[in-house]
Amino acid sequence: MAVANIVEIDPVNPQPRVIERAVSALSGGGLLAFPTDTYYGLGCDLFDKRAIERIYLLKQLPRSQELSFICQDLAEIARYAMVDNAAYRVLRRKVPGPFTFILPATRLVPDLVLHRQKTVGIRIPDSPIALELVRRLGHPVISTSAATPGGEVLIDAKDIKEQLGHGLDLILDGGFRANEPSSVIDLSGPEPVVVRVGKGDVSDLLT
Repeated sequence: MAVANIVEIDPVNPQPRVIERAVSALSGGGLLAFPTDTYYGLGCDLFDKRAIERIYLLKQLPRSQELSFICQDLAEIARYAMVDNAAYRVLRRKVPGPFTFILPATRLVPDLVLHRQKTVGIRIPDSPIALELVRRLGHPVISTSAATPGGEVLIDAKDIKEQLGHGLDLILDGGFRANEPSSVIDLSGPEPVVVRVGKGDVSDLLT
């Protein structure tokens, strides 16, 4: 079984040729590992059901486990989620950054990634690599932590290759990532609710 190649990428100024190679893999139904502003992410095209199924198989996740995705900006979030004025004010303060926002989904979101409440988890990470992947692909990219089926989060590209490389098509090596998850903020109700405190300041929302 082929194991994914590791390609080094500059996390601040990602090389266009490396981004193009990664986007070509995504467009062809491939799975990537790539650095974000929190963990390494495992990603695929939001609209490729077969690729999403591959992520579930690779991480041995139950289908009840929802997957979040990355948008490039607030305008793109507004295509895939219903954003009221209160939610918009929070988003304006927090993006780009290490946060996952739970929002009511629009009809554009594939059923495979919908929460039971018809909500979605959306990120705009402070990561030039992740944002450039989404921009070049032209629509959102699924992103779930690069972790083993046993739940061990992998913070180095070589470990990702060793543990998950058999199920990936390409690994973008942007150096070590701290083992720190995003903070999760639920914006689907009348008031913001902090579901998980991770990386990023949520003190303004803990009232």
